[in-house]
Amino acid sequence: MTSAEKATRQTPEGAGGGRRLAETVAGLIEKDIIKDGWRTGTVLGSERDLIERYGVSRAVFREAVRLVEHHQMARMRRGPGGGLVVTEPDPGIVRDAARVYLRHAAVSRRQMFDARMALELAGVTAATEKLTEPGIALLTDALDTEQELMDRGVTLGHARNLHRVIAELAGNPAITLFVEVLSQLDQDMVQHEWESADEPDEEHRDTAVRSHEAHRAIVAAIVAGDAPLAQHRMRRHLQGIAELLQNESPG
Repeated sequence: MTSAEKATRQTPEGAGGGRRLAETVAGLIEKDIIKDGWRTGTVLGSERDLIERYGVSRAVFREAVRLVEHHQMARMRRGPGGGLVVTEPDPGIVRDAARVYLRHAAVSRRQMFDARMALELAGVTAATEKLTEPGIALLTDALDTEQELMDRGVTLGHARNLHRVIAELAGNPAITLFVEVLSQLDQDMVQHEWESADEPDEEHRDTAVRSHEAHRAIVAAIVAGDAPLAQHRMRRHLQGIAELLQNESPG
């Protein structure tokens, strides 16, 4: 008896077991996708073949497919040559879901700051150690884009791109994902405070200019190959963001 057969036979279909069985089958499908190297576009099998492989009814199998599709791991393609096809998750949807969860979990600014600090310091170190000429070009382009946005009067959201680029240069998908999620939450909080505050636009621009100057200093340290200095400058920059949020918090 295969592991799939053992898992599915342990969960009855009746009395609410159908849902649990579908979740079990979905988990088995996802494990098979990962075990096979998550090859996007690969057809795992036809509906008939997979129903036989996992030993469940069509209704349970289709519910399992619905769960797998919701997780963006595979989708059912109908017609000749069709079947369950391995897909690539949309990182934007994943990031949005993480942001929604953290909002629902009422993440505090201190918790968010602590997590972001750890991730970004690790990211800037790895980015410095792995830096290449194309990486330097990406950092330079990010700084130039920031400057262009500020010249056009954009004082919010102009800075996220550089943090994302540094995270990507670290070569760690986990750092990239969570830095993007946390920096977006930071931006959401700043936007909320700025929209409810009476500060003039000139003060907002001054804040953006200081952020841009901090970014240039961080990039200079990365390009120079000085990871400790890059960490120091990133730490000061993030502490400045945290102080901004604290100082502008109502009351």
